[in-house]
Amino acid sequence: MTDTTTLYAHFAARIDAVLDALEMEGSLPPETDRSNVAVEPPRDPAHGDLATNAAMVLAKQAKSNPRALAEKIVSHLERDPDVVSLDIAGPGFINLRIEPDAWRREIAAIAEMGDAYGRSAMGGGKRVNVEYVSANPTGPMHMGHCRGAVVGDALCGLLEFAGHTVTREYYVNDAGGQVDVLARSAHHRYREALGQDAGELAEGLYPGDYLIPVGKELAEEFGDRYADAPESEWLALFRTRAVAAMMGMIRADLALLGIHHDLFSSEAELQAAKKPEKAEAWLRARDLVYDGVLEAPKGKAPPEDWEPVELPLFRSTQFGDDQDRPIKKSDGKWTYFGADLAYHFQKAEQADALIDIWGADHAGTVKRIKAAVAALTQGAGRSVPFDVKLVQMVKLLRDGEPVKMSKRSGTFVTLAEVVEEVGKDVVRFTMLTRKPDAQMEFDFAKVVEASKDNPVFYVQYAHARIHSTLRKAKEQGIIPSGEHLDRLGEAELALVREAAQFPRVVESAAIAREPHRIAFYLGDLAAAFHSFWNAGNDDPSLRMIQSENETLSAARLFLAVQIGQVIRNGLAILGVEAVEEM
Repeated sequence: MTDTTTLYAHFAARIDAVLDALEMEGSLPPETDRSNVAVEPPRDPAHGDLATNAAMVLAKQAKSNPRALAEKIVSHLERDPDVVSLDIAGPGFINLRIEPDAWRREIAAIAEMGDAYGRSAMGGGKRVNVEYVSANPTGPMHMGHCRGAVVGDALCGLLEFAGHTVTREYYVNDAGGQVDVLARSAHHRYREALGQDAGELAEGLYPGDYLIPVGKELAEEFGDRYADAPESEWLALFRTRAVAAMMGMIRADLALLGIHHDLFSSEAELQAAKKPEKAEAWLRARDLVYDGVLEAPKGKAPPEDWEPVELPLFRSTQFGDDQDRPIKKSDGKWTYFGADLAYHFQKAEQADALIDIWGADHAGTVKRIKAAVAALTQGAGRSVPFDVKLVQMVKLLRDGEPVKMSKRSGTFVTLAEVVEEVGKDVVRFTMLTRKPDAQMEFDFAKVVEASKDNPVFYVQYAHARIHSTLRKAKEQGIIPSGEHLDRLGEAELALVREAAQFPRVVESAAIAREPHRIAFYLGDLAAAFHSFWNAGNDDPSLRMIQSENETLSAARLFLAVQIGQVIRNGLAILGVEAVEEM
């Protein structure tokens, strides 16, 4: 293993070479599918350092008993000088114990690779379009958008780290009825800015103070030209100006979280370019859209005014949906699904894979949009994988009590207010401490608590503790050095084993599209470091700094530096700063 080959990658390549040899021998058929072969830590550390399922997942292709195939794999692996012992467990898992020096070389590999440790070429530069946030441009960002924003942005960071070319996209829903409501709300504030008695805000308009500056700008620019003018004269203009102002506000709010999109796609521009018509024509030419009548609503008697209407329907049942779906309304306007279908068709033209981050309340539309993307891309002669990640809402608490709404917004707690109170890094990391589809509580008191029960603090403190130790060592004239890593024993190597998992965690998280796995891993690595540190409180011989033994201290400090490097690399994926003091 060279200094710049990670340990898991080395043994994965070693297993691959063994399988090549077995193909040459005829024990495996040519071009055996190895995609499910894994090299990972055994579930029970007592069983060894590494384990592989190769014999289990390839036995069927080899037309062999898994254990018999495992014995053939072992006969090759036992020639590896880094392997101390091999054991076939249960039906055919292979457990390996490896030389301690292999783990010591991993410390050197981390030092050599630095910020690149854990990076992968797995993505092969494939273009992945990740659409996230895409909040209606009708007001500032609120905490209902926060979790999806963080999950989407962290996923982009993860995919880039794993070798993909990523486009961060925001879909601006600026063609629906909600932006007409926004324009009317801005007109109310415009009249107020002119000093007119605009009266109470009409029911259904957007409350909150955030449109007051928009009204003032409109008043300064147009005077009283549109104060008493009919809606037809100002609605389109006020809609354009208000949407632009809201998008400026949304960009600023997202920037507080360190989120910057590469592309903002307008629904209004999409429709103006006749993209939905083009998508419909494409699908009709392939008999995937037809004119038909929707069935009456199921499970209850239809309303008295319900009448069967012929509409253009997409054959989504051919792709697993429970019924065909209309792409237009009875008034000829596009349904949300019809416009969304065209939008995804547009995205797929420039990407090798699509990922959408949606709120869990959109779960009902996942099946039909996946069907549409499958139809459009397969019909175009290429398959573009499409994944939708659903994100549950966040319940805001303060000392266990629900948080009151914001005065600025009128109806919700703004993202800016939360970031201002607890900080970007706390918000980002906390949003990744649970699986996105699990319910989450965000308690202002707990997320800033300095305790091991707070995962944000626990990980940040591990990194800060390392730097504090380095500063103390420097005062004593002790400098980290990798020259005597042979001085590191089993207690230190247990820490290396945890750090060495980072590259494989990155790849598995990227494959699963689950950035929270990085946060979970960092919690485990921080726990391993704190455990080693705390052991020194009970056994002085395990302390990082041994004043009477400079070479051992230098080696332990070198290890600590590399643990800090892995923590930094993981936090960078998540868009969180690794602090050096707390």
